[in-house]
Amino acid sequence: MKKQILACLLTFAAARGSWVEAQVLTAKVTGGTVQGVANGNIVSFKGIPFAAPPTGEQRWRPPQPVVSWSGTKQADTFAPGCMQDPAMAVMFGAPPKVKEDCLYLNLWSPARTSNERLPVMVWIYGGAFAAGMTSIPLYDGTHLAQKGVILVSIAYRLGPFGFLTTPQLSSEGKGAGNYGLLDMIAGLRWVNKNIEAFGGDASRVTIFGESAGGIAVSMLAASPVAKGLFQRAISESGGYFQPPKYANEGGQNGLPAKLAEKQGVQFLSSMGTTDIKAARTLSAELIQKEAGPALSARFWPVYDGYVLPGDLYEMYQARRFNDTPVLIGTNSDEGALFAHPGVTTGSFGAEVRDGYDAKAGVILAAYPSGTDAEAATSSKNLFRDTAFGWPTWTWARLQSRVSKNPAYVYYFDHRTPATPDGATHGAEMAYVFGNLDTRLGPPSAADLALSERISSYWVNFAKTSDPNGPDLPAWPVFNETTQQVLYFDGTIVAKPLPNQPQLQALNDYYSWRRAEAQKRN
Repeated sequence: MKKQILACLLTFAAARGSWVEAQVLTAKVTGGTVQGVANGNIVSFKGIPFAAPPTGEQRWRPPQPVVSWSGTKQADTFAPGCMQDPAMAVMFGAPPKVKEDCLYLNLWSPARTSNERLPVMVWIYGGAFAAGMTSIPLYDGTHLAQKGVILVSIAYRLGPFGFLTTPQLSSEGKGAGNYGLLDMIAGLRWVNKNIEAFGGDASRVTIFGESAGGIAVSMLAASPVAKGLFQRAISESGGYFQPPKYANEGGQNGLPAKLAEKQGVQFLSSMGTTDIKAARTLSAELIQKEAGPALSARFWPVYDGYVLPGDLYEMYQARRFNDTPVLIGTNSDEGALFAHPGVTTGSFGAEVRDGYDAKAGVILAAYPSGTDAEAATSSKNLFRDTAFGWPTWTWARLQSRVSKNPAYVYYFDHRTPATPDGATHGAEMAYVFGNLDTRLGPPSAADLALSERISSYWVNFAKTSDPNGPDLPAWPVFNETTQQVLYFDGTIVAKPLPNQPQLQALNDYYSWRRAEAQKRN
């Protein structure tokens, strides 16, 4: 019996050894050869360059081709994050190192050979287009890869490095003010060209992101420059379908090129120059210092006529977008993270009247403020709905009207003792990635089960364009008649989308703003 047990163990060890050896540990990619690191049945590759360093003369230019290297690059360490105030990333456990040389991606693959043609999920981090980096532990792709996909995370330039424009920059060529979006597109082109070397399928690429990353997903879904680079899209608390911002309009961020150029000139002037040649010699640290703290959000993607030809809402209405299936949703108490202290009936009313002009009465009726407590709640909910709720709802409605492909919509409402009013901004990501916080002890069985189901929905969607699968509650396709979305909490069930009176009030407001914007043009 002992001999039989020993023989079985030796056979298992030999099989395991050959299996590990069969994993894709090295790959030839654009620029050279990279070697990854095996951890069980997953091989990770970190710090692979997908573009040249955007430094010196390449600052404020579209990403340039990768600089080749000789020998085999050890892809075992995350590259520094792109220039930013690293405070937010450090809070999430990422290293604080940032550099202007930052256009690198990371990859987790379960492929045993390069011929498997596995679906690919490409992660785009959030952070108000001012912060974020791929090295945040929450974004580790191991658990998703274990479900049979290749997970890729890409870096992109932030703040003034990614989204500054001036008349001089616009005269240099296309894409001015949208360098960060062009970085994402360059990363997707790298994936399309190189992913098969890792066992991936370039014809089954899903882009997914959260917050600014989810907003970027909606922009890529409308950008002609990104056409054909992905086949599915997931946006968590993202989407941008508001009209352009010309002045102090409430709930709007995206600037037309001319206004963005004016803002860019003012920013450079604050550092003593408006000449781009001179500005390219300024230290990255000085520029970042001038940009301000982590989530100042002073810079945003620009309606440049190239990467973003115009108002995304109007582009969808005209059927000028990259038509793919989408999986999109929001969290129930997203505004809590952004709530201002000391909101009163008077201050909330003044804020709404200042930003919403002729529609202030409509907004105040939908978001009542009879007491200071009520005003504080309405303030955070108005932010939730303008930043995340209305854009997601609008995206789903547009998709159901004009797309050939379905929209699957979720509402993450997982409440905990720490968040009794609902799920806060970003709370779903740990469940999607399967990286639940263990700092206060082991995750509960309920949390593990919820994460297992959510990550399975995401992976099923990446594999087949449909999140549904065995042993999962049915997720219906969204349509405007029933407005059914999938609620995630202890119970997963399809129900009508909440907060519809508030969303309808915002729809009235944005329709009016869009009509006013059209009069300008």
